[in-house]
Amino acid sequence: MSTFEFPESIKSRPTYGKLEKRAGKSYLFIADAEGAEAIIDLASTDQDLMTKSHVIYIPKDTGEKYQKKLNDLNIKQLYIGPSYSAAQSRILQTFEQAHMGLQVCLTGTEGLIGQALRDAIAAGIPHTSIQTEHRGSLGRRMQCVHCKGITEDVILDPFVCSHCGLNLFVRDHYSRRLAAFQGVCIDAEDPGNIPESVELYK
Repeated sequence: MSTFEFPESIKSRPTYGKLEKRAGKSYLFIADAEGAEAIIDLASTDQDLMTKSHVIYIPKDTGEKYQKKLNDLNIKQLYIGPSYSAAQSRILQTFEQAHMGLQVCLTGTEGLIGQALRDAIAAGIPHTSIQTEHRGSLGRRMQCVHCKGITEDVILDPFVCSHCGLNLFVRDHYSRRLAAFQGVCIDAEDPGNIPESVELYK
């Protein structure tokens, strides 16, 4: 199973639930990687749900692992794309054309959930119509507070900024506007004094 129970943290850190069937006229699922499992699990509870659903799926490193199962769900509209940025124009258009009664379900990595949630809120989707469920990788979408560059799928703490090369401490402070956690230079006061990197949550 690709689920993880996050430890308690500061208030700005996002929390996630579990997707559940809610009454709605239509459904939009945005998922990546193991997020497909949450869609498949939910579809198993209601065979008619997918006939009213638009699914936007980004496989990432899972390749074609879940694609046959998704194709077998009788989904009304299924889009499979290479990245969130590649799918973003479709996502924004779907939000803009949304009618009352749309239920939005976001599942997969924190990076995907954060970006889709940011775009949904900006488009005026009511927060009561949005559900989230984390599945899969614990990698974080990190912003370097020094150069403002974004590094995707960070799993080590500290890590090297992919833009400016600084060694950054992984913080739980989260920006909903940027859909990213914040990373701060770990050796600013003592250059070169950098602890060994460890995997997040280990």
